[in-house]
Amino acid sequence: MIQQKKSFPIGLTIVIILCAIGAVLTAYRFIAGLGAVSNLSDGRPWGLWKAFNVYAGIAMAAGGFTLAATVYIFNLKKFHIVIRPAILVALLGYLIAMLSLVVEIGLPPYFWRIFFNYNIHSPLFEVIWAILLYTIVLVLEFSPAIFERLGWKSPLKAVRAIQIPAVIAGIMISTGHQSSLGSILLDMPGALHPLWYTPYLPILFLVSVLMSGPSMVILVMAITSKVFHYKLETGILSGLGKGIAFITGLYLVLKLATLAIAGNLGLIFSSAPQNYLWWGEMLIGVIAPLIMLVMPSIRNNRKGVITAALLVVLGVIFNRFNVTLFGLDMRPGYTYFPTLIEIGIAIGLVAWALLIIWMAFRFLPMVDKHEEAHA
Repeated sequence: MIQQKKSFPIGLTIVIILCAIGAVLTAYRFIAGLGAVSNLSDGRPWGLWKAFNVYAGIAMAAGGFTLAATVYIFNLKKFHIVIRPAILVALLGYLIAMLSLVVEIGLPPYFWRIFFNYNIHSPLFEVIWAILLYTIVLVLEFSPAIFERLGWKSPLKAVRAIQIPAVIAGIMISTGHQSSLGSILLDMPGALHPLWYTPYLPILFLVSVLMSGPSMVILVMAITSKVFHYKLETGILSGLGKGIAFITGLYLVLKLATLAIAGNLGLIFSSAPQNYLWWGEMLIGVIAPLIMLVMPSIRNNRKGVITAALLVVLGVIFNRFNVTLFGLDMRPGYTYFPTLIEIGIAIGLVAWALLIIWMAFRFLPMVDKHEEAHA
C-alpha cells in the first residue's frame, strides 16, 4: 500500500510557480490572439504545441491502454500496482492534448463545431473524436479511486460492473487513433522527409507508443515511490522492461524494413542534416535502451531499467518532433521558432499535469484495493 507522506517542498513550489505562469500566459493568449503570442503562420501552422503537447503528449499517455490490457485482459495481476498511475498519466496526457488544441486553433470559441460538422474521410476527424471518447473512458476507469476516497459505494459498484467493457472500449479507441495520428502525416508525402515518410507510418506510430507508454509509467512510479515512500518491487519494473525490450526490438526492425522497402535505407548515411536527427532518435530512444534492457544485469537493476525507460521516452519525443517539425518542410520564405510564450504555455500544461499527479498520490488511493485483494 502507498504510504502518503509529504513531498519535496522545493520541487512542489517550482511546479506551482510554473502552473501559475502557464495559466497567466494561456489567459493572455485568449485575450491577445494567436498571432500576438506565437510564431505560427501560413507557412508553418504546426509548432511546438502540436509536436510536444499533442503528438508527444498522446504518445506518453499510451500506458493507459497498454497496462489496462496487461492487467485486465491478459490477467497479469502482478502489475496491478501500476494500473491506476498508468490511467492517471493517460488521462492527463489526453487532457493536455485537448487543451493544447483549443489554445492552438485560431478561433477557440468555435471549437464546438467539430460536434456538428462531420468529415468522415479525414483522419483528423477520427483523432479528435477518439481523443474525446477515450478521455471519457479514462475518467470512468480512474473514477473508482475518487469514489473510494469519498466512500461512495454505489457509484463504485456501478463503475466496477462496466470496468471490463470500458477497458476493451478504451483499447479499441486508443489503438485506432494512435495510428491515425500517423495517418494524418500520410497527406504530406511531399513535405515530410523520406527518412520518416512511409505508408506504414500508422503502424510505426502504434508500435512506438507501445514502448513509450509503459516507459512513462515506469518513470512516474519511480519518482512517486521516492517522493511518497512506498515500496515498488524491482520485479515489476523488470517485467515492464522486458516487454519494452521486445517492442523496442520490433520497432527497430520495422523502421529499417520500411526504409529498405522504399529504397531509402541509404539515406541514413547520406541525407544530412536530417540523417543526424534520425540517428539521434534511434540511438537515444531505440538502440541504447534495447541493449540495456536485453541485459538481465541492467533490466533487473532499478536504476538501469529506469534509465532505459527515460531513454525510450526521450527517443519517442524526439521522433514526434522530427515528424511534425524538423523533418517537415515549410513554405519558402517562412521560418519558425517558438516564442517564449509558446514555450511557457507548453511547460505550464505539463506542470499542471505534474501538480495533479502529486495531488492524486497525496490524497487518493493510487493502488486498487479490489485488484490488490484478488492479486
